[in-house]
Amino acid sequence: MSGLNIPKHPSLLVGIETADDAGVYLLREDLALVQTVDFFTPIVDDPYTYGRISALNSINDVWAMGATPVTALAVTCFPKKGVEFSILTEIMRGGLDTLTEHDVALVGGHSVDDPQIMFGYAVTGTIHPNDVITNRGALAGDAIILTKPVGTGVISTGIKFGKADEETVRASLATMLLAGRRAAELMRGARAHAATDVTGFSLLGHAYEVARASGVTIEIESASVPTIPGALELAAQGLVTSGDKTNRAYVGTDISLAASVSTELARLLFDPQTAGGLLISVDESRADDLLARLRETYPRAARIGRVTERGAHSIVVK
Repeated sequence: MSGLNIPKHPSLLVGIETADDAGVYLLREDLALVQTVDFFTPIVDDPYTYGRISALNSINDVWAMGATPVTALAVTCFPKKGVEFSILTEIMRGGLDTLTEHDVALVGGHSVDDPQIMFGYAVTGTIHPNDVITNRGALAGDAIILTKPVGTGVISTGIKFGKADEETVRASLATMLLAGRRAAELMRGARAHAATDVTGFSLLGHAYEVARASGVTIEIESASVPTIPGALELAAQGLVTSGDKTNRAYVGTDISLAASVSTELARLLFDPQTAGGLLISVDESRADDLLARLRETYPRAARIGRVTERGAHSIVVK
């Protein structure tokens, strides 16, 4: 979309300019729409679980803006021949159960005949215009908090090649199925300055977006980043996704990565996530209380860094 000459619209509060999680459109002085779409190929064998993860992955973008999701449209690619339609039914049932759990109304959808299965949702939420949390508000002195551990991409690759053990798979599924709803509520209460949903562009890719949009540098303490049990071992075997390479290219040279950061940990920092955690920039004075409250729902939530004045790089990893 960067090659398009998109006209500025006076009611569009958040567009594509800073690669934020969702667009925000002003309806009236006290109400704005938050809109996003996301769908992807299966990352687990069970179709019902795949549907649940897909739904949360889509809704999380609305929560990342501090908004309340209200409606969803299903989007799927599925072959007319060669795969039982009961599988699609189970995928959609898993998604619907998750939407219903979080008070999101399914209002329809669209399907395409395609040999590659894909599934997800376009989600619409609502928010007061003054309450929108974007990826461009991080301030020097803020603490950086991550609500979930990383490693789902590497583990998905491990599953594909039969290298991930049952305990690692269970831990990854539990991470992906942990909804961001409570995190959104708590970061709103803490008056977070900025937030983003850590998904396909990886922890470092999304932190890079926040730093660039906010005109600051984000320092990451690599040893403080929580990882899913078993993910480091799989990363050490080279079981990375294609996103590892593209995410490194995306950040480019605008990063300082300390030589002390191990190869396998660096792979997890660049690992594309599915239904990942929220990356939150919050005033230092509120960080400890927010983290304590987050850990009641997200036990692996951690303070992983801080925001500084803009330096030579957008991201510094120690």
